Amino acid sequence: MSGPGQARRPQTTIFTQMSALAQRHGAVNLGQGFPDESGPAHIVEAAARAMGEGRNQYPPMPGIPELRQAIADHQRHWYDLAPDPGDGVVVTTGATEAIAAAMLALVEPGDEVIAFEPFYDSYKACVEMAGGVLVPVRLEAPDLRPDLDRFREAVTAKTRVILLNSPHNPTGTVLTRAELEAIAALAVERDLIAVTDEVYEHLVFDGSEHVPLASLPGMWDRTVTIGSAGKTFSLTGWKIGWASGPAHLIDRVKGVKQYLSFASGTPFQYGITTALASGDEYYRDLLAGYAERRDLMVEGLRDIGFAVYEPEGTYFVTTGIEPFGYADGMAFCLELPERCGVVAIPNQVFYADGAVARPEVRFTFCKPVPVIEEGLKRLREGLGRS
Repeated sequence: MSGPGQARRPQTTIFTQMSALAQRHGAVNLGQGFPDESGPAHIVEAAARAMGEGRNQYPPMPGIPELRQAIADHQRHWYDLAPDPGDGVVVTTGATEAIAAAMLALVEPGDEVIAFEPFYDSYKACVEMAGGVLVPVRLEAPDLRPDLDRFREAVTAKTRVILLNSPHNPTGTVLTRAELEAIAALAVERDLIAVTDEVYEHLVFDGSEHVPLASLPGMWDRTVTIGSAGKTFSLTGWKIGWASGPAHLIDRVKGVKQYLSFASGTPFQYGITTALASGDEYYRDLLAGYAERRDLMVEGLRDIGFAVYEPEGTYFVTTGIEPFGYADGMAFCLELPERCGVVAIPNQVFYADGAVARPEVRFTFCKPVPVIEEGLKRLREGLGRS
């Protein structure tokens, strides 16, 4: 316990713990969401070329003009949104910094922020750093769809921000246009700000549609839209994300971002400028490849005996572990590297009451097919389902 003058020690994230276990046991890491493969060669070459040309000093704080224009073009091409590249776009050190900057900029002490639970683990930390209170609205199994009546009931006089993630990590749920329209109507009615985490925007399966909340009536002027290059281009280590929206909100995000990282890697920004100019065929191929891996993972886990909640988007799949006699996903995941040589993530860390045991575990399929096949083989053998 911290005493007077003592700082509270931050907890080690589950991803750090599981990565360490993966190394210790030589495990296949099907937990943390980073691809084993590098991004497309022409994008890597663009960043290397920028380095060779001496573009290695600080970029402008909001990002190089070329990348801000590319982000604005991307939003216009895919969603008919038109952020101003001059004052409506800011480049961040990954989407996580964009979320942190948005919460610090828009949330005052005591404000409530509503988010669908389970949620990415940085959400609660970022809201609390801003002095706010995160109010979870749970997506319940087995359908994992939002209860809009419960969502409306969660809004109080203290509610300031809706923090929305679709496609949704970890469940893989993609919010429908009708669901988003109901949320948008409530935001307008109650004069709420929305911050939308859309890093998996190009990974939606089976005809599902990604609809940015900012594109719906009444939402442009009240929405900060967050994106990232890491997931779309398999370049998570570059940590290039962004926030876009109306100038009056993005200006506030920039005001905080300047005191976090100030600016993000210059040559990587040139690389992502090239990446965002990739034609539609790139995105079609990306989706087709992930759809194949999703089906492999879902069918394999189901065959082994997991209860599988088939994802509509992202590159994660949530599973139930009750068929193996477990009710505690954390205990299951801590045993898994030694027992099976595989790493997964317990979903309980994505809940506000993260110390409470839950029987769901998240796997990722953002790995090469042979790695997924090896992971499934190890799970089948280690769990006695061979």
